[in-house]
Amino acid sequence: MCVDPALMRKSPSADSNVGKPARPMIATLPLRPTVNNGTILPKKGSGTLPSPSGSGSRKDTSTPANKSTVRRANSNEHVGTLTRKDSGDSKGNRTRAGSTGSNSSGKRSDSKQRDPVFNAGMRRVTHCKEEGYVKMYLKGRPITMFMPKEQVDSYCLEARADLPSNKLKLDWVYGYRGRDCRSNLYLLPTGETVYFIASVVVLFNVDEQLQRHYTGHTDDIKCLAVHPDKITIATGQVAGTSSDGKLAPHVRVWDSVSLNTLHVLGTGFFDRALVCLAFSKSNGGNTLCVVDDSNDHVLSVWDWQREDRLAEVKCSNESVFAADFHPTDCNIIVTCGKSHLYFWNLEKGMLVKKQGLFEKQEKPKFVLCVTFAENGDAITGDSSGNILVWGKGTNRISHVIQGAHEGSIFALTMLRNGTLVSGGKDRRLVSWDGSYQQIQTVEVPELFGPIRTIAEGRGETVLIGTTKNFVLQGSLDGEFMPITQGHTDELWGLAVHPWKPQFLTCGYDRQVCLWDSSCHQLIWTKSMEDAAQSAGFHPSGAVVAIGTQTGRWLVLDTDSKDLVTVHTDGNEQLSVMSYGPDGNFLAIGSHDNYIYIYAVAENGRKYSRVGKCSGHSSFITHLDWSVDSQYLVSNSGDYEILYWIPSVCKQVVSVETTRDIEWATYTCTLGFQVFGLWPDGSDGTDINAVCRTNDKSLLVTGDDFGKVHLFSYPCSQFRAPSHVYGGHSSHVTNVTFLYDDSYLVSTGGKDMSVMQWRIV
Repeated sequence: MCVDPALMRKSPSADSNVGKPARPMIATLPLRPTVNNGTILPKKGSGTLPSPSGSGSRKDTSTPANKSTVRRANSNEHVGTLTRKDSGDSKGNRTRAGSTGSNSSGKRSDSKQRDPVFNAGMRRVTHCKEEGYVKMYLKGRPITMFMPKEQVDSYCLEARADLPSNKLKLDWVYGYRGRDCRSNLYLLPTGETVYFIASVVVLFNVDEQLQRHYTGHTDDIKCLAVHPDKITIATGQVAGTSSDGKLAPHVRVWDSVSLNTLHVLGTGFFDRALVCLAFSKSNGGNTLCVVDDSNDHVLSVWDWQREDRLAEVKCSNESVFAADFHPTDCNIIVTCGKSHLYFWNLEKGMLVKKQGLFEKQEKPKFVLCVTFAENGDAITGDSSGNILVWGKGTNRISHVIQGAHEGSIFALTMLRNGTLVSGGKDRRLVSWDGSYQQIQTVEVPELFGPIRTIAEGRGETVLIGTTKNFVLQGSLDGEFMPITQGHTDELWGLAVHPWKPQFLTCGYDRQVCLWDSSCHQLIWTKSMEDAAQSAGFHPSGAVVAIGTQTGRWLVLDTDSKDLVTVHTDGNEQLSVMSYGPDGNFLAIGSHDNYIYIYAVAENGRKYSRVGKCSGHSSFITHLDWSVDSQYLVSNSGDYEILYWIPSVCKQVVSVETTRDIEWATYTCTLGFQVFGLWPDGSDGTDINAVCRTNDKSLLVTGDDFGKVHLFSYPCSQFRAPSHVYGGHSSHVTNVTFLYDDSYLVSTGGKDMSVMQWRIV
């Protein structure tokens, strides 16, 4: 007979009481699993990186026993009440922006205290040998998963899963963060263009089409500075969250040749995030000035080699956009931002400020950028479109270029030959001579968006970063070529071509992009009327289906990107678009709890609705087809696993029928073959996406902490070990292997990045 400890512990009242009646049982439960857990733990911790799944368990080993017993009753009361509320009903509510507050930390600390309860007898997963199923609990809900018949006799829950022998190596990062970051684009003497997106700094050699990556950061990078030696680089990141809790904002100083981290500054000193960074220019670049994103926007000056803070001062309670050292006097720093321009002097460990005096000149709302002339004059660009020159060593205006641009000036750069280049919201790139007379002007095409930052390239070339996240290479005469481009809003849709090294991404920026993974180039992009949520290729590769947030879905021709057909089902987001392996059916998983089924003819060009599968009591999250295209399995927001015969839209309830079905893909996060991927204390919404290699040897997941995990497949041992990879700084929304398993592609939600990983 199957005795399930969870049934014994259920009390008549709701989830919030789960575990109370079970107090006395703790002592009587068999001890073996606990010992087994003890042996798993070290293994878990030995991943390649501090792993979110392992970290919870590592924490436990170091906590004193009395702590877990004292907090235990308390934490279980939270299980049903707190965590359910936190996760919100829809994934959309659980985006990272909101989660840096009490939401995620509340949830995490909760799960940490809860761990010991599971460890005391592995009650999170129970195994019933007679019926051949495993039962797992997510937020107090039982999820029953039947194993294939052939495994019923041999399966052992306590057996250890192995780490995969393969690993991932970051191969290419698509995208650039220009939308809301400044001065983050430079050319190094090595010929590499350096910029960042998510938590990765990209060093991109355009001529050789090679990328290298600095991956020392753990969350969004917001600013970057290059040392006068053109080798040392400083980057600053935001405060973040991991499954271990909070990550402090800090500055990392690193070597761009070896990619080794040299120094980490300000952990525990900075607040929220870092907004500006600059190395001094005249004293061999020994000092670094930093502005954080606290309410007071504290300006601090560091001897970065000694990791010693020399001075700090409250800069402004308004936004600060730029900070830079004077080119010949390392004791002078200029900061500018909302309604301010300050000249700071560093004297005896104190920063003394003088305000820029606008006098007769109308004071702009924002001073947006600052650079210096060869003679030491400071030059500012502002939101009124004016360029102001401030006499060296003074806080007064010596020259005005009135109306240099229409609207805000976002960027000013002084070229080696003494030419000043300005760029702004009007998409114009203007060059000025030494006496501030206009030399020439060129307009960047509207497609690329306003100019956010300008850097000097090789010879006569300039590099431009735009607010639409393009990096352009061109000259002051015109002709701009994108060398990097990406999405400009949250990213969820990802699909791989069935037989070519291509993949498609789509997101809330209403852009659909088809990429070539071998040459890392965009093949085409198409604008849509609605925000896109999901995508799937027809097995022939001839067409691709795109699901939107409005219930509308489209089919595009893969080669010409022409519209083949448009349909609407319901008025909520379509989370999954999945064709059957034989190409004769399309299944569409909607947020309205239904799966819509269409018969497909003419190689994906003709669609007729068969019906809808009704039975889920929450939104559809994932779908997989059987190899013979006869069955469908689905997961939903309330952790249900249901099986269907799509051709007649009927649910299959017979376990004997479903347990041995071979699935063509594995993207469902719940199921016997994959339940080991769930970390301890998870609330069920942490894992956004799963994918199995086509050769069925590896399983990859994308989670809410910006991590990609690589597991062995099948992953049917409790808390299986994984290799863990950082890079994304927002929830990883989707992961998919290319058709030949050579690469993995992952998408970041709010970080808008697409990352391509080589399987090694």
